Amino acid sequence: MEWKTSRLAIALATCLLVSPASSKEPSKQSADDVAPEATTGISRQQQISGKDWMVASANPYASEAGAAILRQGGNAIDAMVATQLVLGLTEPQSSGIGGGAFLVYWNAKKEKLTTFDGREKAPYAVTPRLFQDQQGQPLAFFDAVVGGRSVGTPGTVKLMWYTHQRHGKLPWRDLFQPAITLAREGFAVSPRLAKLVANDQKNLQRWEATKAYFFNPDGSPLQAGQTLTNPAYADTLSLIAERGASAFYHGEIAKDIVSTVRNAKGNPGVLSVMDLATYQVKEREPVCAPYRQFEICGMGPPSSGALTLGQIMGMLSHYPLDKMGRNDINSWRLIGDASRLAFADRGHYMADSDYVPMPTKGLLADDYLEQRAGLLKGKTALAAAKPGQPAWSHAIRYTMDESLELPSTSHFSIVDKDRNVVSITTTIENGFGSRLMVRGFLLNNELTDFSFRSHIDGNPIANRIEPGKRPRSSMAPTIVMKENKPYLALGSPGGSQIIGFVAKTLIGYLDWNLDLQQAINLPNMNNRFGAFELEKGTSAEQWAPKLEQLGFEVKIKDLNSGIQAIRIDGRQLTGAADPRREGKVVAK
Repeated sequence: MEWKTSRLAIALATCLLVSPASSKEPSKQSADDVAPEATTGISRQQQISGKDWMVASANPYASEAGAAILRQGGNAIDAMVATQLVLGLTEPQSSGIGGGAFLVYWNAKKEKLTTFDGREKAPYAVTPRLFQDQQGQPLAFFDAVVGGRSVGTPGTVKLMWYTHQRHGKLPWRDLFQPAITLAREGFAVSPRLAKLVANDQKNLQRWEATKAYFFNPDGSPLQAGQTLTNPAYADTLSLIAERGASAFYHGEIAKDIVSTVRNAKGNPGVLSVMDLATYQVKEREPVCAPYRQFEICGMGPPSSGALTLGQIMGMLSHYPLDKMGRNDINSWRLIGDASRLAFADRGHYMADSDYVPMPTKGLLADDYLEQRAGLLKGKTALAAAKPGQPAWSHAIRYTMDESLELPSTSHFSIVDKDRNVVSITTTIENGFGSRLMVRGFLLNNELTDFSFRSHIDGNPIANRIEPGKRPRSSMAPTIVMKENKPYLALGSPGGSQIIGFVAKTLIGYLDWNLDLQQAINLPNMNNRFGAFELEKGTSAEQWAPKLEQLGFEVKIKDLNSGIQAIRIDGRQLTGAADPRREGKVVAK
């Protein structure tokens, strides 16, 4: 298979970064019928329809790479590999081969839903004091992030290899050609990438390799539209294409990763070649929760995504949100406080279940969610949201977590002609990760998703750092099932805000009769820990006085979701991309 780029293609892709999609499926509800509260402040994008296959990702180059593989007869897993490799090039601040991912997969032939855990792992040499100062107090967040200390064992390459070996169709090496060619010939820097580089100059200039890549010889940051090449990344991908995942986890690439981490001046890490050589992907059963006539399925621990989302939706299923509508303040009161209750359980119980006993079934049990939903019957905000007491066979009770999880990450969804479905959320954690660059790619700062404390008042924290443990995540790649078949594939970036972004979109689409694009475009309004966070510059701000009257603290802030969603309805596919980012849907 050949992949060719040209300056014309680069120019076209640049235009696509700022242009809406061109074709639209008839809406469930016309745009004229959508209240101003639902749309104000969010730019219009249109849905895309298809019948054979579809790719929805956060970057036009990546979507086109996945589409090219599908045109060649590849399947959803093949397209996933190509899409991820290009995202790591054109959207390096969000994901890449130096990070990790969670993948939810529907195998159409076997009619089976499964999940693949490619989450980063803590090096075996970590101690509970890794993110504490000499007095045992937690480090400031960016003192921990920038450098080698925060780098976990990457999982993305092994995830791509593992799933391709079991479910791929085209030759492994062919899937690398779009990214290799683009890296050598160059791509147009997107407005989003340019803005993020400009906003993070101090951290990005700390390390020589990172500075040389993201800044011009005169010291100026990359500009939007500038053509950027990455021959080092092309060389790295060429080795992995020829030798498989072992080229990354053994040999010279592995040694360079470890050397970069351990020699990060001022903030070295403890990653070793043994950590890379022993890394394994884990195939896990999905976590599913009923909602109306649907099953909302996703990634279980070490992700808190599916569990917390399932709890929110399970509590809300006891209330007629469809009749209340999106313009009823009580709809948002219920959504906000259901989220607060779910996040209380998340902080108390959820972590890597390979290390920490967890009441997974109890947290989603019908009687438990009904009891938690009963707490929402009042007319005002909950005075406090405390963790509940789900049924559990273990006596251990953990204390509340304190870990941060800042917004970055990327999500993409793929459906192929055989109706295999991929929903994958992929990350290097914070924007630009650890800011360490090696062989053309950035290394993650995933270890800062652990709690910086291990105990509070003598009680252990479930998400404390331990050797070989996977940090808790909020990534929520989701496949919604209807009558035992995939109906929606979606997810979002956004740190711990991801769960609220996905919940809002599901409610907008499943309850409020919005089409997929309109549901994504709804202003974001999340409540994780007590404060109702309203999306800055949108009509969400208009809700502030009413929410304050109900007793909520309100914060106005940027809430940049990045939902990429596909609906599967027989032979009809409908896709939509979040206008807050630079996503594109490609279909046939």
